[in-house]
Amino acid sequence: MLFNSYEFLFIFLPISVIFYYFIHRHSSREAAILWLVSASLFFYGWWNPLYLILITGSILFNYHLGKQLAVAQKGVVGKSQLAFGICVNLTLLAYFKYANFFADNLSAATGFDFTLEMIILPLAISFFTFQQISYLVDVYQQKTHEYRFLHYCLFVTFFPQLIAGPIVHHKEMLPQFIQKAQNPVILNNIAIGLSIFTLGLWKKVVLADGIAPYSNTVFNAADSGTSIVFIEAWLGALAYTLQLYFDFSGYSDMAIGAARLFGIILPNNFNSPYKSLNITDFWRRWHMTLSRFLRDYLYIPLGGNRKGTARRNINLLITMLLGGLWHGAGWNFVIWGGLHGVYLIINHAWRALFTKHLEKLGIVYTAFSFSLTLFAVVIAWVFFRAQTIEGALEMLSAMLGFNGITLTNSTANILNKLLGLNISGAGSEIINIGPSIIWISALLFISTVLPNTQQIMHKFNPTLEKPKPSWLTWSPSKPWGIAIGLLASISVLSLTQFSEFLYFQF
Repeated sequence: MLFNSYEFLFIFLPISVIFYYFIHRHSSREAAILWLVSASLFFYGWWNPLYLILITGSILFNYHLGKQLAVAQKGVVGKSQLAFGICVNLTLLAYFKYANFFADNLSAATGFDFTLEMIILPLAISFFTFQQISYLVDVYQQKTHEYRFLHYCLFVTFFPQLIAGPIVHHKEMLPQFIQKAQNPVILNNIAIGLSIFTLGLWKKVVLADGIAPYSNTVFNAADSGTSIVFIEAWLGALAYTLQLYFDFSGYSDMAIGAARLFGIILPNNFNSPYKSLNITDFWRRWHMTLSRFLRDYLYIPLGGNRKGTARRNINLLITMLLGGLWHGAGWNFVIWGGLHGVYLIINHAWRALFTKHLEKLGIVYTAFSFSLTLFAVVIAWVFFRAQTIEGALEMLSAMLGFNGITLTNSTANILNKLLGLNISGAGSEIINIGPSIIWISALLFISTVLPNTQQIMHKFNPTLEKPKPSWLTWSPSKPWGIAIGLLASISVLSLTQFSEFLYFQF
């Protein structure tokens, strides 16, 4: 059941909210939590009821291990139990997500046939595995003390953030569920939640799905072996850069908005990453809860930056390589993670050597930093999107001019009209250049200039973190009601075909 489906929008979500508040008012908070757990399990099992066996088994294992860790606390026994729990969780994830990948590569390396039957990746296994690992570590470190089974089930299965995050901490969620809902607060939460959810829905079905055909056409051509020309390669890469942005930003908003309908405030997971002026800042803004998890449970345990520059650089590279592999079982994701690891190492060196001097250039250095960061991110996204290494290399070859700067016929015609030239085009016509440029320009403006959803909603605590205020501010007023209603209507009318969120595959 997708957030952008009729079943979710007009049946599941309204019923879930109405019955939650009805039970909360007329029975008990525990009964309301039980209802929400049941609804979340139904939501998860909608794709494949067999997935319920996996997630319930994972919940039972980690819950009981957490109780044992709480008793054992720190020490040899507790550390052994924690290591055992982490190994079991990662082994489960490795089997479903990486078994085929490792078997294929082992076969290629040795010449023996280690081929396995195709293992279907269970929905959201990466997210609920990492979330439960963080729970076990927090229990071991005595950072959480809530051990009711029903509460733990809700922590893992809460449907707004179950499929693609944000990855939340136990202490961030459960205190909110045990609060008594009040009528004025309910109405405010519904108004705020629906507004945030609608903005996310509009980003997904209108903006992300609208620009998707341009990126899909170019990358599919590159993966099939078609030679790509310079401008189409760049337009395809930029189109995917923006498709992924609005797809994930849209999902994050919808998750935050849906949770707010129940009075739950989630952590921010997406904070205008394309406004970043360096790659470190990019990772503080993109998939923020995953970055937090990798920092707290991988980078810092490896030693972080406490053991010198060389060790810090190794830790950064290991963290980003594993972060890339987390996104998918393929060498393209490993390369993508490795590129970002190298980016971070270069960024640390650059800041140590040059930043203090170059910052004196003011807006010139700011523009340079913004452009270089976005360029590096776009280059890395090519490996993230391409289905094959060959396709990614074809795209990069064209983008860097190694295939020549051949113009397509439509590009030549545009330049001739604008500049009064007489250029002849000879390149292929994979996509329509004019509309793709309009789409990319509009979405670049929205993503790099306009305030984001959290900034627009800053007066109403949209996330656990306090967002920066903006000149565009939402309020429970008639003009905003009309605007949100219009966006909702446009979004629903755009649901001609359902497309999964890109992060669902991770």
